[in-house]
Amino acid sequence: MSEIYDIAVIGAGAAGSMGMLRAVLNNRKTIIFKGSKQTNKRSRALWVRKVVNMPLMFDKKMAITDSVKETFAWIEGHEYFSKKLTSVNDEVKTVIRDEEGIFTLEDSNANKYQAKYVLLATGIMDIQPEIQGSIEPILPYANKGDIDYCIRCDGHKVINKVAATIGHGSTAAWVAVLLCERYSPPEMKIFTNGKAPEWLGDADLSKLVELYKIKVITGEILSIISDEAKNLKAFQIKNAEGESHEEPVQVAFPMLGQIAYNELAKNLGAEISEKGNVKTNEKGESSVSGFYVAGDLREGKKYQIYTAWDMAVDSVDDMDFKLRNSHRRNLLSAVDSVVKG
Repeated sequence: MSEIYDIAVIGAGAAGSMGMLRAVLNNRKTIIFKGSKQTNKRSRALWVRKVVNMPLMFDKKMAITDSVKETFAWIEGHEYFSKKLTSVNDEVKTVIRDEEGIFTLEDSNANKYQAKYVLLATGIMDIQPEIQGSIEPILPYANKGDIDYCIRCDGHKVINKVAATIGHGSTAAWVAVLLCERYSPPEMKIFTNGKAPEWLGDADLSKLVELYKIKVITGEILSIISDEAKNLKAFQIKNAEGESHEEPVQVAFPMLGQIAYNELAKNLGAEISEKGNVKTNEKGESSVSGFYVAGDLREGKKYQIYTAWDMAVDSVDDMDFKLRNSHRRNLLSAVDSVVKG
């Protein structure tokens, strides 16, 4: 643990890989923790398939994971910059900051690393709807893209499709309204999955749901039905009388909230929002000096690839600025000492 890296990046999704690239191109000794097999499975990046709201992403089967692989391949194949990067295929279990501002990061194998600055990019995950007490039934359709999570990336998929949101909160209702206003799907539904709608006290929202003829289905989802090509076809719904029926749907957006992977930030004492995102300044620095956050985990930003990239670049450039200022101060101080001596 003798080497102290300039910058440590935790997470290798859109924000983490861009932060790593910027740090390396800034000629900084950089270490990135890609995560373990377990943490990678819970990454939101795995649910992002084709992206058509960004130029140059149209041909990628897995937009984020493909671009990340290309980024690592370029650095690892570069004669000069490959020497600037250390990659760890493990997750960070703890981060501690000492009195001098140096961070010590420990992975799951008890290996310890030190860095002057840290960029946290562990992201968030959407809460999955449970069917018969399990999220497993929804996963094949999420993998296929019939179940989607981002209306900016995939809202256009509802054009000429029977569409739905899943959720009992006001977000599910507002998203259903928005999809109607943008794309006018032939049918729009809200599946509350056995729970009472929570937006009924909002007169304006309730009226919009009614005006747009959005069908609210409050029965429990018993199963998912597909066609011969394994495309989403319908939800099997249990009604109040205990009987079941098929409710056609081709594209659905779960709107049940999020899980923020903020454990490392919380343990360091960083300020956290009500939703679990980490509060930062405009450069992405948290309330813990030297500890930055980029991507979906940062409060008040769009959950988009391009904003994740922008956040990561701003944060790493700010670290670079501080590192250069520190170097200059030390250099000038050394010169002054020689002159005075």
